[in-house]
Amino acid sequence: MAAESELNPTTYIQHHLTFFDKSLGQGDFWVLHVDSLVTAAVVGILGIAFFWWVARGVTAGVPDRRQAFIELAVEFIDEQVKGIFHHGNRDRFVAPAALTVFVWVLLMNAMDFIPVDIAAKGLAAIGLHEWRLVPTADVNTTFALALSVWLLMIGFAIAVKGLGGWIHELFCSPFGMVKFSLNPLKWIAGLLLGFANLLFNLIEYLSKPLSHSLRLFGNMYAGEIIFLLLWMWAATGVVGTIFGSLLGVGWAIFHILIVVLQAYIFMMLTVVYIALAHEHH
Repeated sequence: MAAESELNPTTYIQHHLTFFDKSLGQGDFWVLHVDSLVTAAVVGILGIAFFWWVARGVTAGVPDRRQAFIELAVEFIDEQVKGIFHHGNRDRFVAPAALTVFVWVLLMNAMDFIPVDIAAKGLAAIGLHEWRLVPTADVNTTFALALSVWLLMIGFAIAVKGLGGWIHELFCSPFGMVKFSLNPLKWIAGLLLGFANLLFNLIEYLSKPLSHSLRLFGNMYAGEIIFLLLWMWAATGVVGTIFGSLLGVGWAIFHILIVVLQAYIFMMLTVVYIALAHEHH
């Protein structure tokens, strides 16, 4: 990290917003953000390990605190899925997927609570001078998550309706279709209506991963910037330390709501998109 005397808000924020990346070729397209990938994998493995640890100690009697906490989380997610998904056995895939998405996104969001300067010093001690701790503040992570949900949505739509049925829906919904006729005017009208349906559906399909990913990214990126500004202020002297620390604690308390809410919204949209894929138009 640069010397404190050389730091100003611009260099300080730029330093903490620099990715530890690995290029797989020429140009900027095939670049892996190693920090986002590793952090996301680590918190995901820890989340799975925690659930596995609790599952090993499950008892039929009065649950202990950790078992009660997990049971409340599972029941809460299951109730949310039950209110949206009405197309078969939700326990087979949708409810477990929703629980996985919620916990994983929540853990990645929660990395924002780790003080960046303390983490930076610890990482620098092992030779990592550039490392971003919040995977969901990286648009590549949120887009990858959103595209995974998008592919699941299309996969379920094809599985439920068949490939022909799904393609038919692209060209015939939501405005309907004109019955085939040798009348040139009706034939042209049918082509135009089919094109309008396809255009409408393409806009809908493209907007879903965009809104799904950018909502999560925007909120977490903004939260990260605010934390950096507060920590920068806290390093300006005694008065700055006092007010910066107080504001930092206040923002951290408020940020708990954002962290949980964004994980909840991402999970709910995942369930909604999968449920919509099962519906016939």
